[in-house]
Amino acid sequence: MALPALIFDVDGTLAETEEGHREAFNSVFAAHHIPWHWDREVYRELLRVTGGKERMLHYARQHDPERLPEIERRLAELHADKNARYGEWVRAHGGGLRPGVRELIAAAQSRGQPLAIVTTTSRSNIEALLEAAFGAEGKTKFSAIVCGEDVGAKKPDPEAYLIALDTLALESEDAIALEDSRNGMRAAIAAGLRTVITPSFYSAHENFAGAWRVFETLEVATREEPALLGG
Repeated sequence: MALPALIFDVDGTLAETEEGHREAFNSVFAAHHIPWHWDREVYRELLRVTGGKERMLHYARQHDPERLPEIERRLAELHADKNARYGEWVRAHGGGLRPGVRELIAAAQSRGQPLAIVTTTSRSNIEALLEAAFGAEGKTKFSAIVCGEDVGAKKPDPEAYLIALDTLALESEDAIALEDSRNGMRAAIAAGLRTVITPSFYSAHENFAGAWRVFETLEVATREEPALLGG
């Protein structure tokens, strides 16, 4: 039997990067004279909304409706600046892969397991993280990378996972999704995928009923159930 493809989410799964996104948003707000500051509790709630542009619009609608027209008008500019600042954060922090991620990817490559990425974040953010974590060859480790720009509907919609399966020419039973959030889990399950959850700093409080397995980290997963992910 062929080894299952491993499809990784990015923020919170590959690496604990959500704090970098939060800091980048706040930096942009200060630079553009927008009187917002997202602390960790606010950002934890905002993560229920997938996508950076979507979070800014949601926050404006809920908390600063008078500023909504300005945010709508400047959305692309603000989001591009935020992504540039996030890239700087990632490079400064060296990628910050979560425990067991680097080892699992290396082991999967040695076994010939297909690897893919499915995320709602922007392609520039993925590329910055992969380069910081793996060097120039980072992107080559993955046979498919599906990001926010590639879909019409973001997680919890399954579209991104279905695109990845189509790109890999695999059925859902031939792949495992690795996620950290409930929205990601819902997307993967809706695409018919077995889903392994490793809760992150911002998602540890969420309900993961329906997940195939839940582990503290991928390091724990591969140690406790070495065959689970193809080992």
